[in-house]
Amino acid sequence: MLKKFLPLSFLFILSLAAVAQKDATVNSKYDPHVLFSPLPYSMESNIYRAASGEPNIGYWQNRADYKITASLNDVTHEITGSVIISYKNNSPQALPFLWLQLDQNLFNKDSRGQSRMPLDSRSRYGDSKSDFNGGYKIASVQIMGDNTTDANYIISDTRMQIRLPKPIAANGDSIKIKIGYAFTLPEEGADRAGILKTINGDIFAVAQWYPRMCVYDDVEGWNTLPYLGAGEFYLEYGDFDVSITVPASHIVVASGVLQNPTEVLTATQIQRLEDAKKSDKVIMIRTEKEVTDPSSRPAGNTLTWHFKMYNARDVSWASSKSFMWDAARINLPSGKTALAMSVYPFEAAGRSKWSRATEYVKGSIENYSKRWYEFPYPVAVNVATNVNGMEYPGIVFCNSKSEGSSLFGVVDHEFGHTWFPMIVGSNERKYGWMDEGFNTFMNGLAKVDFNNGEYNETPRGMDVMAQYEFSDHSEPILTAPDAMKENNISVALYYKPGYGLELLRNQILGPDRFDYAFRTYIQRWAYKHPTPWDFFRTMNNVAGEDLTWFWKEWFIENYKLDQSIVSVDYENNNEANGAVVTIANLDQMAMPVILYYETESGKSGTINLPVEVWNNTNTWKVKLPTTEKLKSVVIDPDKIFPDMNFSNNSWRGE
Repeated sequence: MLKKFLPLSFLFILSLAAVAQKDATVNSKYDPHVLFSPLPYSMESNIYRAASGEPNIGYWQNRADYKITASLNDVTHEITGSVIISYKNNSPQALPFLWLQLDQNLFNKDSRGQSRMPLDSRSRYGDSKSDFNGGYKIASVQIMGDNTTDANYIISDTRMQIRLPKPIAANGDSIKIKIGYAFTLPEEGADRAGILKTINGDIFAVAQWYPRMCVYDDVEGWNTLPYLGAGEFYLEYGDFDVSITVPASHIVVASGVLQNPTEVLTATQIQRLEDAKKSDKVIMIRTEKEVTDPSSRPAGNTLTWHFKMYNARDVSWASSKSFMWDAARINLPSGKTALAMSVYPFEAAGRSKWSRATEYVKGSIENYSKRWYEFPYPVAVNVATNVNGMEYPGIVFCNSKSEGSSLFGVVDHEFGHTWFPMIVGSNERKYGWMDEGFNTFMNGLAKVDFNNGEYNETPRGMDVMAQYEFSDHSEPILTAPDAMKENNISVALYYKPGYGLELLRNQILGPDRFDYAFRTYIQRWAYKHPTPWDFFRTMNNVAGEDLTWFWKEWFIENYKLDQSIVSVDYENNNEANGAVVTIANLDQMAMPVILYYETESGKSGTINLPVEVWNNTNTWKVKLPTTEKLKSVVIDPDKIFPDMNFSNNSWRGE
């Protein structure tokens, strides 16, 4: 059939007129084409990483096993050690050199990190006014084999490069290197390690304490960003065999399982630990009274504590003669058990303080194991320190002064890091939100779950929080931690990504689809190295939803939301015919719409609109199923979405 067509020039004029009329209605910054255009991922799928977000058939990663011996001088605070690293190259490239991380070099006064410390304030990561001058003293670097030889190496700030006499062959060749080293543990170790002074002796919280391999991966090759303080860690997985020599008066706790309890514990302590493994109630291993009783420690000048940890990315430890010690059983979904433990000085003891710490450890791990993925380690240790909160595999450092809800919060947060980044091994140095933000999201659910909501809080409305999280000084989540203003880190790495996932779960996907996709992401990338794009792709594919608009506005860009009511009109000026509400999206972020209305007689209702109403327009009309005058209409009455201007969300009838 032959159709008549209007001239193209006439249609063009009509379309311009229509756009002009619409744009004249609202003053909006919103451009739907910017938000809803297809998002080109910065990483294309390949043989290593599939388009579905899962590891592909060619995925590989290298491995590093460590055998470490170290001793602590509790007077000088010096740690002396040696590490044998067995490194396996599973990559398809031969490696003519290796890169290692020397994190303690951050505390050298000439380090790049120290040069970034502000003059007019103290950073969390250091103090420009401090006289401390630390860092590694490297005694030797050797390549082991039939003929052990000295290695050719250079040190550049917090990195060491070893230039090999012959490359490590691709696809499974390996090498062993041995490094002798020493360093003085700083009292304030970038809030990740340190020394807490207590009445009965110092507590040494020891981390970043041995040279460790940089990651060589399929994304960037060698990952050699220096340790500047804010950016955390990116590490290979492997097994650890650790021996730590300390004064005999000390108790040592560490990642992994103690191998020689009969050499370092009393018979009473060994029996109490066995009892704790069978008890859901907390059992004291070393009481307050026993801390100052010499018989609570074996005789001798020093003792060597031997630990083993398997399939982990790191190990840490703590040592003190001031430790009280308690423990309880952790019950896991598979029927396996683990052991929760806390060590703390008597000053921190008390029912509202650290006497409940092991209860919190147990509750946190049992909850996350049930919700997401089973806890993989045989032991979970919580240590009272001068560190505000820091996580390591199977052990965390929390502030000794925390109590009540703040103690639960920090314990739950630090052990939540077991899942991100200990199990799912993302690159924290570049993408800190992939562990801090994910963990913050999980913590919100845990507050509801723990002890019938003992520490649950009524969330603050987004009328307050949006101004904080989306201020003009805020930065995009995808910014590298070291490139952020320090006072933006809590928002961009913790709160904003955490709340973004909460919205995705509760308002966009629903709990069932979100939880299934999130669990799938953990299962796919357990003990592997995902990128942000692997996460985005997994969530899209498993949830069955194209969420590229959400990833773009919330994580990649720093868009703002402003939904508003433009007008409320009765059909044909007669309330009996129902009302039409015109709404607008005034800024570049788009979200679903929750539209609440109430009539003068008290009848009310809610209409939920999907984000797709904003696919190609900045205004939308909604018909309300009413037959009488309206009292009020409100967008987002519970203030769930981060609207920057709630004052234009409401309409009241005359």
